[in-house]
Formats: sequence, structure tokens, C-alpha cells
Amino acid sequence: MKSNILNYSSVTAVMLASSQSLWAAESAAGNLTSQVKSEDIIQILHKGGFMMWPLAVLSVICVVLILLYFFTIRRNAVVSDKFMSAAEALIRKRDYLGLVAQCQRQNQSVARITEKTLDFMTKNTGTTFKEVREVAQAEGSRQAGILTHRISYLNDVGTIAPMAGLLGTVIGMIRAFMEIADGNHEPGAHAIKLAEGVYQALVTTASGLVIGITAVIFYSIFRGRVQKYIAELEAAATHLMALLAAQYNRRGGVAPQPVYSNEPDDQGYGNNAGQGHRVSRDQAHAPNVRPSNDSPEIHGI
Repeated sequence: MKSNILNYSSVTAVMLASSQSLWAAESAAGNLTSQVKSEDIIQILHKGGFMMWPLAVLSVICVVLILLYFFTIRRNAVVSDKFMSAAEALIRKRDYLGLVAQCQRQNQSVARITEKTLDFMTKNTGTTFKEVREVAQAEGSRQAGILTHRISYLNDVGTIAPMAGLLGTVIGMIRAFMEIADGNHEPGAHAIKLAEGVYQALVTTASGLVIGITAVIFYSIFRGRVQKYIAELEAAATHLMALLAAQYNRRGGVAPQPVYSNEPDDQGYGNNAGQGHRVSRDQAHAPNVRPSNDSPEIHGI
């Protein structure tokens, strides 16, 4: 019985030792295989020829653009709820110059539209609401074009990279056929030389396709995001223009005058609203004119 137990324990120990040795051998073989694969990939990319350098530059540009757009193309850079609340409150108070000053401190697309619109309206007091709306629409189109144009560079990378890879493949195949055409190889070696030249040339095509597909995928993602933000920008600009249109209508189509910090805010927007304050202020600054001999007061007429 004791001999059987000893035999069983010895067999178990041998099996554990063999399993550990096999696991160590498999891990070492796996590490060696991964190292060989990484070296093979580097060597294959190195054999792609000189066109791999432009493709490397394009890949770096693609990565930089993707990271840049992830951090810069966001909703707060186009329109924010905080700015819209402040803009609506200042427009209702007719503090247009204060809103222009606040827009100059903001770096949002809706702030640029609001600044251009109110700057035009305050500097041209006799303008109509139709002209103010045209200024807002022109600036809105410009801001939308800026957002769309920014992501177009990623689409350009996605278009150029496969073409550059195809050019590298064509150049590599030309070189392979030129070496075969020299006639310095044995008849059986022509096919081997051709296959070697073709697979080296196809490396550039594969690299260009990888870069191009990646760029196009992220371009589609950013394009959808930009279209969403442009729609929100149009809605925000329409809301602000509706507030200005209401003030124009309350004044009978006349441009509303801005209220400064030292002036009272009269909420009567009719044709005669606020005129008493302006007339009294003009009369206060009007010069005293002495009556002439032809005045009605002297002749009693």
C-alpha cells in the first residue's frame, strides 16, 4: 500500500514538472512568435519602398486631425445654453452694446453671428429688419462653412492615401519587371523574382488602404457631428432673430434703440413710446434762441 502511494506521488510530481516545463516552453514560443511577427511586419513595411515615407506622413496627419477634432468639434464651441440665456436677457433689455461686448469675449459660432448682426443694427439705425436678417444669414452661412471646411482635410487624407499606395505599387511592379527584363536570371528564377517584386509593391497599397479607410470612417463620424451642431446653430440664431423681430414689430418696423446703463428701460415699444424721454433730453440740450422782431409774440399775431 505504501509503495502504491509513493508511486502515485512520484507520478504526480513528474506530471506537474512536465506541465510546468511545457507551459514555459509554450510561453517562450509565443513570445518568440510575437517578436518574429513584429519584426516581419517592420521588415515588410520597410520593403515597401520610398513611397512608404509619404504614407507615414499621411498617417501622422490623420492621427493628429482625429485627435484635434475630438477636442475642438464640440457643442460648447458652436452654441451653449449659458450664452443663449444671457443673450436673450440682454436683447429683451435692449442692451445691444453690452451683448456685443459679451460676444467679443466668447469663441462660439453663435456669438459671431450675434456680434455681426447687432453691430450692423446699432451702427445703421435706419436699417430695416430684412437687412438685419440678411446680415445674420450671411454670417450664419460663413460659420457653417468654417465648420464643414475644417473636417474636409480628413476626407482629403482618406482620398490621397489610397492613391499614393497605388502609385507605390505601380512603381514597384515596374522595377520588378525591369529587373526581370535584364535577362541576368535563370529561367526558373523569373517567376520568383516577379512574385517578390509584386508582394513588396503591394505593401504600399495595403498601407494606403488602411490609412484611407481609417480617415474616411472618422470623417463620417465628424461630419454627422458637424451637421447636428449646424442644425442647433440655425435654431439658436432663428430664436435670437425672432426676439429682434418682435422688437421691430412693437416699434412699427423702426429699428429699436439701444438702452445704455444710465438710461431707463422703457418697455413701451410703440411708435410714441420712449419719445417723451428723448424729446425732453433734446429740449434740455437745445440752445436758447432770442425772438426776432418778426416773431408772432412781438407783433401779437
